[in-house]
Amino acid sequence: MQAVIAVPAFPAQNASRNSTELLTYPVAGVPLLKRVLLTASRAAANEILLICPVALHQAIPENLLDGLSCSGSRITVVHLDNFTPRDSSSWEKVGTYLNDQFMWIPWNWITTKHFIKKLQPMAMSSVDWSNPAHVDQHEIVRDQPKANLPFAHPDGVAVTSPESIARAERFVVAHSGKVLDGIHTSFNRRLCRPFVRLLSHTSIGPNTVTLGGVLISVLSAIAFAYGDYLHSVLGALLFYIAGLFDEMDGMLARIKFAESPRGTWLEGFADGLSYLLLFGGIAIGLSHRYGRLATSMGILLLVGTILALITTSLQRRRATAAERPNEYLGRMYELLDKDSGNWISRFVRQLQAFVRRGILVHYIFIFTLIGALPLIFVLATIGAHLTWVLTLYFNRRFFVQSSYTRATQTMNTIKETL
Repeated sequence: MQAVIAVPAFPAQNASRNSTELLTYPVAGVPLLKRVLLTASRAAANEILLICPVALHQAIPENLLDGLSCSGSRITVVHLDNFTPRDSSSWEKVGTYLNDQFMWIPWNWITTKHFIKKLQPMAMSSVDWSNPAHVDQHEIVRDQPKANLPFAHPDGVAVTSPESIARAERFVVAHSGKVLDGIHTSFNRRLCRPFVRLLSHTSIGPNTVTLGGVLISVLSAIAFAYGDYLHSVLGALLFYIAGLFDEMDGMLARIKFAESPRGTWLEGFADGLSYLLLFGGIAIGLSHRYGRLATSMGILLLVGTILALITTSLQRRRATAAERPNEYLGRMYELLDKDSGNWISRFVRQLQAFVRRGILVHYIFIFTLIGALPLIFVLATIGAHLTWVLTLYFNRRFFVQSSYTRATQTMNTIKETL
């Protein structure tokens, strides 16, 4: 899909320094125009047509466009004065660059890739050019009320002033979650919003936030290891805060376009280490009251947790492409939904909603607060071993065929080469 973005002609007195400042003004840590271009790229635009006046040839920093090369989108810059989207003659001047269908995104429109992907094709004569649109040059004009047109009430913010930049940042942070977020995770993310917005204007990256969460998990484990009620409540509170750090690193990565396979694997490793620290601390704390029984249960839980981490990591490698490990959860949900005829798949799909970390941090805190920590310890032990057993089951059910197919293709390639 092609995306078309047109920068208007600024007043003559602003055609150099001030216009550059406006185009590169940071919105949640990312320059305005760069954010618009990257959003288009993330919304599956493999081609981007950037139209800008000749006077802005020097106003757009070269490194701004160079930094977009890794996004995978090919960018074509056309210098054209007095481009007006409502004027058909302006479109005729760039007709050779246009595809039959393209996404129109105003140069100062801050939104997310999800809202861009929702755009429905519409005729050029029906487009409100102040809002994003999916334009089909051959679409027949629809006889429908304007209020029913896509994006009649657009999701996004047009940046026109410092006040609108603040609104745009709040919008971006508020929509930095995932489609699969549940009510508990959404609540956690709401608590994180002011901190994420603050961090977006610093040099602190998502990986640093991830490591900060691990450090808090260490403090949580130490508190749990004391074994008394007050220290256990403190440990549960610290573990909840560590869970918020786990939310913030992903939110920060998405709003700063800093997602990476390495960051995804680091986050997964940090989550696993946090669980090991948590259960280790709880086991030591409970051993003060229950002696050898708690120690034995703790060893059993740690073994189950380690096996669960290893098997799920291997499953992530099978379920996703090497450059997109962050799609693992959505991929597994998709496979479980398709396999709903199997009662095990149906059961696990329903259970998944209750075992994500965004929910577990609530359970840990509540059970600790009411003095039921031994119960959550037993349930965690059962859950850890159930996780690795079911992971092996679904590896065999979902991925054996694909692994066999890949192996067959590899052998065929080798034979052709020989």
